[in-house]
Amino acid sequence: MNENEKKQPSLQLELPQDVAQGEYANFAIITHSSSDFVIDFARVLPGVPKSQVKSRVILAPEHAKRLLGALQENIFRYEREFGPIKIPNQEGRTAAPFDLPKGEA
Repeated sequence: MNENEKKQPSLQLELPQDVAQGEYANFAIITHSSSDFVIDFARVLPGVPKSQVKSRVILAPEHAKRLLGALQENIFRYEREFGPIKIPNQEGRTAAPFDLPKGEA
């Protein structure tokens, strides 16, 4: 058995039922300091004047960079399977185009 084949301790994660349901977010705000990256996820809906942050994730810079790499790899895999993800021209905006005409229900 070589060095790489030695048994590594396995990581076990518990996914509580309330967390497993997930939280829909279509808006994220990312800020940082010298020691942390903070990502606030929110749900912005047309006609709703005030949105709430639904989740906040705080990452060390090294973990933020690992997350960036993991997202890049997963987007690559997604696009290979389902085709390119199209982002409409937003004229320099980074948020979703919430000023589109409102639909009626």
